[in-house]
Amino acid sequence: MTSTTTLAAGLPAEYRERLMPHAREVSFDTGTRLFEEGRRADRFWIVRTGTVALDLHVPGRRAAVIESLGHGELVGWSWHFPPHSWHLGAETTSPVRAWEFDAEAVRVLCAEDPDFGHAIAVWVGRVVAHRLHATRVRLLDLYAPYGSGSG
Repeated sequence: MTSTTTLAAGLPAEYRERLMPHAREVSFDTGTRLFEEGRRADRFWIVRTGTVALDLHVPGRRAAVIESLGHGELVGWSWHFPPHSWHLGAETTSPVRAWEFDAEAVRVLCAEDPDFGHAIAVWVGRVVAHRLHATRVRLLDLYAPYGSGSG
């Protein structure tokens, strides 16, 4: 996968090497809610195996699945930006193994090393842009009148 949402494509090797010692291996069963919109974003994950669905609360309707994330992809960006609350929800759609990171610890690393912080900010910013586009496309697919999504 060449998406900038993956760790390997989105973050230079020297900064991956700085980040990974702060990872903790975790596992989740299918159907585990990782986070809910509006709640405190205090961690993030890099998927090792399995899939995670990002979803968006739509009033009066079932949550809309925006995107499925897999190997190497960043799950969660809200931890990086104040007020540090989730903008989407996430649930595992298969058994997942991941690296989990404490958001506060990574923010401290970013503050201590501006070059590292810049690299993280650029990567997370690209993820945000990608997710915003995916959300727009998915919501147009689900709710727009026929033909509204192209152009």
